[in-house]
Amino acid sequence: MKAVLYQNLKEAVYFAPRGKERLLSLGYHLAQRYLNPKDRLIGFIGLAGTGKSLLIRGMFPGLELTNDDENVNVRPLPLVRDVREGSFRSHTYHVDAHFELAFVTLTELVEAVEAAVLAGRRVVVEHFDILAPALSMNAELLVGVGEEVIVTRPTIFGPRAGEIAARVFASTRYRKMVHTAEDLTALVLTDLGVPAPNFHSDISHGFILEYVEKPEVDLGEVERRVKEYIAADLPVTYHDEAHIQIGERIFPCTGPRIHVARTGDVQGFALMNEMYLDPLSRLYLLVGTVGGAEIGKIGGR
Repeated sequence: MKAVLYQNLKEAVYFAPRGKERLLSLGYHLAQRYLNPKDRLIGFIGLAGTGKSLLIRGMFPGLELTNDDENVNVRPLPLVRDVREGSFRSHTYHVDAHFELAFVTLTELVEAVEAAVLAGRRVVVEHFDILAPALSMNAELLVGVGEEVIVTRPTIFGPRAGEIAARVFASTRYRKMVHTAEDLTALVLTDLGVPAPNFHSDISHGFILEYVEKPEVDLGEVERRVKEYIAADLPVTYHDEAHIQIGERIFPCTGPRIHVARTGDVQGFALMNEMYLDPLSRLYLLVGTVGGAEIGKIGGR
C-alpha cells in the first residue's frame, strides 16, 4: 500500500515554518510521511538561510552535515574521498553542492554522486538544482524550501529541479519579510506590555499570533509603531542562535537567519484591525501580512 502512495504522490505543500524547533519537527514529519527506506537520491532546493539544513537534520537524525547553517565544514568531503579511494564507508552521505564546487569540479562531484547512488548508497544533496542538469538521473524525492515547503516524488518525466527552484526562489523574499514583520510586531507588543503569544501559525504572505486570552491592545497603534520601524530602515542581523539584532535592539528569535537585511525591505505590511476568535481552537488570532496580501473573509465576515 505504501509503495502505491509513494508512486501516486504528485506534490505536497506546507507553510515553511521559521523557528528551529518547528523546522526540525516538520523535517521529522516529512521523513515519516514521504521518505522511502529505499530512496537513494534526495534533493533539497532553496536559497541560503531558508532552513534546508534544519529540515535535513529533522529528516535524517545523526547525519553528518558537511556544511550546515552553523558553518561546521567537513573537509575533505566524505563522499568524494570515498569515491577516490574506491571504498564507501557510509550508507548515507550529505553534499552541499554550492559549497563543494569551491573545492572540486562539477564533473567530479556529479560522478561521485552517481557512483554512490548506483552502489546502493543514499546521497542527500543540498542545492540539488546546481547538479541536476549534469546528472543522468533525477532525485527520487525533491524538497523545495521557500515561503512554502514543496515535496514531490519525480519521475524521469519530471518535475525537474529547475521548476521547483523557480517557485521557491521567487517566494523566499516573502518568507523573510514575514518573519521580520512578525518579530517587529512581537517587539512592539512587548513594549506595550502584551504577553508573548501562546502559539505561532502561518498564512500565505503573513503570520498569525495565537492567544488563549485576548490581549487588550490597540492594533492600530501596533501597526503604526511597526511601520515606524520599517520606515527607519534599520539593519536586521544575526546575533546568536536565539536572538536577532534590530538596529541597537537585541530581541529573542527562534529563526535568526531567516530575515531580510533591513527593516525597510519589509513591503506592504498591515495588521488586521481586529482579533478573531477561532471557534474550534478557541484561540484569539492576531494576523499580519506583507506584500499587500489580502486575507479572505474569516468566520463568514
